Amino acid sequence: MKKVLFHQCCAPCFSGVLTMVQGQCEFSGYWFNPNIYPSQEHQSRKGALKAFSKAQNFSVIYEEEQSYESWKKFVLGHENRCFACYKFRLNKTAQKARQLGFDYFSTTLLVSPYQKHDLIIEAANCAASGNGVEFYYKDFRPAFNEGKNYARSLGLYIQKYCGCEFSYAERFGSAK
Repeated sequence: MKKVLFHQCCAPCFSGVLTMVQGQCEFSGYWFNPNIYPSQEHQSRKGALKAFSKAQNFSVIYEEEQSYESWKKFVLGHENRCFACYKFRLNKTAQKARQLGFDYFSTTLLVSPYQKHDLIIEAANCAASGNGVEFYYKDFRPAFNEGKNYARSLGLYIQKYCGCEFSYAERFGSAK
């Protein structure tokens, strides 16, 4: 059975993915999201994932290093911030997968109809080739609503924007 390290952006997204991968692979989660802004939002999403992983009995590796400034410098140096953000996080996920002996890595970003699906795939393929670990692709978008409804039924925190300060400003008008 495939061993997959899943980059996890939040509990609602992984709850949808979980329905599609249970029994199909062995997996662990990986929390690396230095893009999430502000810090309270970061803590809310991380706390919801901790509660969900405990309730569903799966392990998550939490990358405690929050390199927000490194992330911001990286994305501001690219023409397409979203693509750069995907590359930044998925490269780190691929590195961690290789380091820990996983066969594959993937991401819960693939469940969201609001994310740029083709750019996620491109970023993941770059990360895979650069780190010697395979990218596990599956279109998880059909599970988006089911996952969000399931998370809501569990009382988990559900975010209102992508996560970065740029999407925060687009959603709410200005950064905090």
